Amino acid sequence: MLTPSLVQEITQLHADFCSALADSTRLLLLYALAERPRTVSELADELRLPQPTISRHLKILRERSLVVATRQGMSVEYALADERIVDALDLLRSIMRDRIQYQARLVAQP
Repeated sequence: MLTPSLVQEITQLHADFCSALADSTRLLLLYALAERPRTVSELADELRLPQPTISRHLKILRERSLVVATRQGMSVEYALADERIVDALDLLRSIMRDRIQYQARLVAQP
């Protein structure tokens, strides 16, 4: 049953998380940060993207509380706010792979 609290939670989920996860660069940033905390320059080097692009995406992730920033001397280090986000992304990727395999089987049938 669609209770008012469920509707409110889904609305908040969409506002907070879904919009932040709607960009492949941000997903790659989350996976990179799942390995270990990194600075903007480290992430820019790894993803081969300009630092301003990385900073813009990290700002969105930080505003949605998916990453946290900690000052380390002259630089800022970013880390996942909650490790479970990668578990959720892995589950979604698994579902996507299964759907792709199912569609491929449908196309291959005579």
